[in-house]
Amino acid sequence: MRLAIVEDEAVHGKLLEQYIVEWGKQEDILVSVKIYTSAESFLFEWEDMPCDAVFADIQMSGMDGMEMVRKLREKDVKIPVVFTTGISDYMQEGYEVEALNYLIKPLSAEKVCACLDKILRRHKATEYLVAETLDGVRKLPVETVNYCEAAGHNVELGLTGGGKLFVQSSLSKLEKELSEKGFVKCHRSYLCNISNLNRIAPDMLIFDDGTRIPVSRRLHQTVNRAFIDRFSENLYAQNGILSE
Repeated sequence: MRLAIVEDEAVHGKLLEQYIVEWGKQEDILVSVKIYTSAESFLFEWEDMPCDAVFADIQMSGMDGMEMVRKLREKDVKIPVVFTTGISDYMQEGYEVEALNYLIKPLSAEKVCACLDKILRRHKATEYLVAETLDGVRKLPVETVNYCEAAGHNVELGLTGGGKLFVQSSLSKLEKELSEKGFVKCHRSYLCNISNLNRIAPDMLIFDDGTRIPVSRRLHQTVNRAFIDRFSENLYAQNGILSE
């Protein structure tokens, strides 16, 4: 598991790193930790050096931790974030950017470990797509892919937040691989991620981040049925109801 600490005070950063490493040893999990002393340095590297979660101090010189996470969320990055701070004034803002947790300094090993347990559970539940790109093989969380579009002999992935990625594969091959991960064919040239859909219009699909792709008349009912089924599953889960 790869974790990032964004903290401009060396003492706090090293203490948090110590807690994380000790937790990894107790859980028998290989943990890699990198400390960034500024939000700017983290943002500069994170796309090329992805991690599984971030512990971010809010009050830092230059860009603060809250603004840093807002920039991540602009790209609809769903990476778990744990805020650390000396005051509780930012708690409401933390909820607005979907922070996993909010820890008040001085940090305790017990509370840090509780956050790490939660991150681990989420990490294990994440499904991935391993794709061969022009830059090499990449592992992508399925939840970050809105759609797959045929592009000649390759496929273009439409990522959440508007990003795009070309992969060396055929649409039919991806359809077989992703059909069990919530993707449905919605057009002869497209697969859509049902989990990321927000609305189904007569001739197009609208995702949570506002991205739109076409849906054919022939496949409209199939997509609509899959959307309703997925929504029902989520509704049952939220209310503790088991469907037969």
